[in-house]
Amino acid sequence: MVTSTPEKPRARDAEATQKRILAAAKKEFAKNGLGGARVDLIAERAKANKRMIYHYFESKESLFQRVLEDAYTDIRTAEQKLQLDHLDAKAALDTLVRFTWNYYLANPEFLTLVNSENLHKAKHLKNSQVIHVVSRKVVTLVEQLLERGVQEGAFRAGIDPVQLNITIAAIGYYYLNNRFTGSIIFEKDLMTPQALEDRLTFNIDTIMRLVCK
Repeated sequence: MVTSTPEKPRARDAEATQKRILAAAKKEFAKNGLGGARVDLIAERAKANKRMIYHYFESKESLFQRVLEDAYTDIRTAEQKLQLDHLDAKAALDTLVRFTWNYYLANPEFLTLVNSENLHKAKHLKNSQVIHVVSRKVVTLVEQLLERGVQEGAFRAGIDPVQLNITIAAIGYYYLNNRFTGSIIFEKDLMTPQALEDRLTFNIDTIMRLVCK
């Protein structure tokens, strides 16, 4: 009697291979950008081969897009897990600003991937349906937070949630993205524990002054 080969182990193997490829690709793209990244190095580090990469992701450009989508999905998913609804509006906003800062510190690849995509004028994100879905979540999150703050009498009315999102991201992104040049220009190490704590305190104070009555 001939028995058929089980499909589930094959599916698990395929999934594991794709995860290894994506992890290796994330490091390679973050280090060298899309143009400088080498598919053969990604394959080597993923313990796969180039044929497998093109089988699963079709092209280097498509693989880069998938890495970007996963990077944005990861940060948006982590934001949703903050459970800000259980906090008053001020505490919730404080938590969000701290989270964004700490996420950037813990995930420097996210910043470099964003930089790389901006060099390409976001042509990969333009083709992504995933990005639109996950990005709307954070706008809704901040919009609801602001509305709650107004109802509590803590925040001013009429604050644009998109503009606030941009500002929260920018005050952390700019500092960390320019930490090397900034350390020279301002003649201080911007990455010491004390410097980072001082910056976080300043970020929170800045955002609170923008939104509070």
